[in-house]
Amino acid sequence: MSDTTIGRAAPAIPTAARPPRRDIGIKRRYAAERRFKAYGLAAIGVGLVFLVALLWTVIGQGYTAFWQTQIRVPVTFSPSVIDPRGVAAKDPSVLRIANYPKLVQDAIATKLGLDLANRADVRLASELVSQSVRTQLAGIVLDDLSVIGTTQDVWVYANSTVDSAVKGQFDLSIPEDRRPIKDRQLEWIRQLEASGDLEQRFNTGLFTFGASSRAETAGVGVAAIGSLYMMGIVLALALPIGVAASIYLEEFAPKNRLTDLIEVNINNLAAVPSIVYGLLGLAVFINWFGLPRSAALVGGLVLTLMTLPTIIIATRAALKAVPPSIRAAALGLGASKTQMVFQHVLPLAMPGILTGTIIGLAHALGETAPLLLIGMVAFVANYPTTPMDPSTALPVQIYMWANEAERAFVERTSGAIIVLLLFLAVMNITAIILRRRFERRW
Repeated sequence: MSDTTIGRAAPAIPTAARPPRRDIGIKRRYAAERRFKAYGLAAIGVGLVFLVALLWTVIGQGYTAFWQTQIRVPVTFSPSVIDPRGVAAKDPSVLRIANYPKLVQDAIATKLGLDLANRADVRLASELVSQSVRTQLAGIVLDDLSVIGTTQDVWVYANSTVDSAVKGQFDLSIPEDRRPIKDRQLEWIRQLEASGDLEQRFNTGLFTFGASSRAETAGVGVAAIGSLYMMGIVLALALPIGVAASIYLEEFAPKNRLTDLIEVNINNLAAVPSIVYGLLGLAVFINWFGLPRSAALVGGLVLTLMTLPTIIIATRAALKAVPPSIRAAALGLGASKTQMVFQHVLPLAMPGILTGTIIGLAHALGETAPLLLIGMVAFVANYPTTPMDPSTALPVQIYMWANEAERAFVERTSGAIIVLLLFLAVMNITAIILRRRFERRW
């Protein structure tokens, strides 16, 4: 090869064969957009997978809580058992403490054709029925004294162990000594099912009963009332205070270091862990003001403090979203600043205010940590009549049931979660409806 060949430059590529730099840049941008869309779809897909897994787990374990196994027994309301001394006419309180379990024990033993002298079989058969029959039968007698001396067919709650066995929550193939239900009891259950005297009915008690150590008589009724009391207090205090503070800061307050400091602190308060508000409520409302522990009033005040920053931030964002031309037009037509705010700006910001308020309430409804610190984890079986009475809340009730060792409480826990999710869904749907109802376009 000659020196001239070595020093010769490579032949140039024709201009028409090379893609323009502009086309390469467009292709790269299109590829980046496709990748970004793929990342977004992947993120949505991951979120949906976890959501479906959550709902599948909760609903799969909790839907059976809406049905409860009940047994029909012919109860003879014997006067010798209910009122052996014959003093009920003068002292009706004796009707509450009568030996009603004895009536049901004899009734179910007779129903199964057992010998009442065989105490072992009678006792084993009586274990099929919940101990709550004392309260149930006492209520029947107190409502109608004429049932004394008669025989009535009564549907009573089955024991939680029987309920779990009927629902297939126990492995009945394992040896008898390793499961909580005996073979003889299983035979009686099949006998009652065949005669139509044992069936699963809609569990109204889940919505009406309070806390109970027996799973079959545990419900969220008392907790729901406590949550409603607290949400009413939060709505009555947090909404007017939060909206008033937002209007002042956004429309009337001078822009200086003090208002900047207040705004920064409001944003910081929205990020404070909820348990800190529980400590604040314990120190201020209970130890300082002397309010009763486990009262819905204290819970409502604590949740109000926690919800206020959220409402203020949402309200200020809604006020900022109103175009400045609305303000200028109102002032130009002679309206005062107060008239401009309350008659023109505030109505236009109402959809955002309502949405932020309902989202704040939904957040407060699901809080547990601050309520635990102010004593709302107490065992409350009776309905609170006022916000000052002892009460609990739905998330706290779920927390308490989750700590129970009995298998039936797992079902109750998931059922209560479904109820709480329904409450949250209703609140969010209400927020959407109100936003669309009051929304105005300009």
